[in-house]
Amino acid sequence: MSARVYIRPLTTVPGPQAADGKAVRLAGGMVYAREFAVIMREDGKTVSRKLAAPDTIDAVMAELPGEVREDAQDQWTNLALSHPPMELGARTIRLDQPQVMGILNVTPDSFSDGGEFLDDQDAGRAHASAMLEAGAAIIDIGGESTRPGAAATWEGDEKERVLPAVEYCSAMGAAISVDSRRAGVLEAALEAGAHAINDVSAMRHDPRTAELAARIGCPVFLMHAPGDGEDLHADGNYNSVVFDVFDGLQERRDAAVAAGISRSNIVLDVGIGFGKSLADNLALINALPLFHALGQPLLLGASRKRMIGALSNEAAVHERLGGSLALAVAGMNAGVQMLRVHDVAASVQARNVWRGLRDAALTDFAELPAR
Repeated sequence: MSARVYIRPLTTVPGPQAADGKAVRLAGGMVYAREFAVIMREDGKTVSRKLAAPDTIDAVMAELPGEVREDAQDQWTNLALSHPPMELGARTIRLDQPQVMGILNVTPDSFSDGGEFLDDQDAGRAHASAMLEAGAAIIDIGGESTRPGAAATWEGDEKERVLPAVEYCSAMGAAISVDSRRAGVLEAALEAGAHAINDVSAMRHDPRTAELAARIGCPVFLMHAPGDGEDLHADGNYNSVVFDVFDGLQERRDAAVAAGISRSNIVLDVGIGFGKSLADNLALINALPLFHALGQPLLLGASRKRMIGALSNEAAVHERLGGSLALAVAGMNAGVQMLRVHDVAASVQARNVWRGLRDAALTDFAELPAR
């Protein structure tokens, strides 16, 4: 195994003035980092870890072996890289602030809604409308359950579930992503009015998906999952989950680019709950700022996940709002650009308050006039 380097933001400040300007604006967003760990690994083991700040990073990187120095410089540049807005149909989604993606499941066995929106299209339509009114930037439509142990879905069934939802969301003028790992479903959905691909297999399940995304030129959300086959939760054995997931997402990013997909159309997702233990999920949440070093916008999907129940006396799915909001705030504090959630109104409210705090922090309290 060759040597690898990782630059992990460690501490954040309310604004650059709090650190005399010696802070990096992560991914062009509303989070500022002032201290970083430059980590060298060889053969799956950490061999060195040095702390750096914006005014000392050059000296630290100059001491790195030549084989990793270029990658380190790329990561440092990526950490401060601003991402252009995403264009989804008539909607422009800014990525300089957190956005909310609302979940619309049209499956008979969804862990969160039990098939309510599949059996009753009027209910699905009303739910999508309510999410848009509450402030969802994107509606994410899924027709296959990907929970552990779920049976695979036939492509024809998945189309029958997804396409009507795409059509009524499109009629509302919504920006639409489709949560599927089958190119046939995705192509039909894009033709019916969807705008983006959300592939939980990161385009490994169906190699035609990469060609489709490159040809259409649409945004793609690529999620980390360890399983190669039907079971995305299989093979979740990690040497070090944070670095392994980083390496896996880097590989999928590079594969997407090699297939002709523009870097500006790639969003990455660490895959909370997919083939990962509670300890793995917690480690990834705490390390989220590291993933900005990949140079892509980040999506966090932790809403109502099993980890919340595990930390909350086995709270039922519909009793996990507090935990979902806590993880959403953790994601925003890490500079994540998009939150995939079930509870849109509460999440948007949390985002708005979070943003108010961030905006206010840009004015140094010491400079406020005396009362």
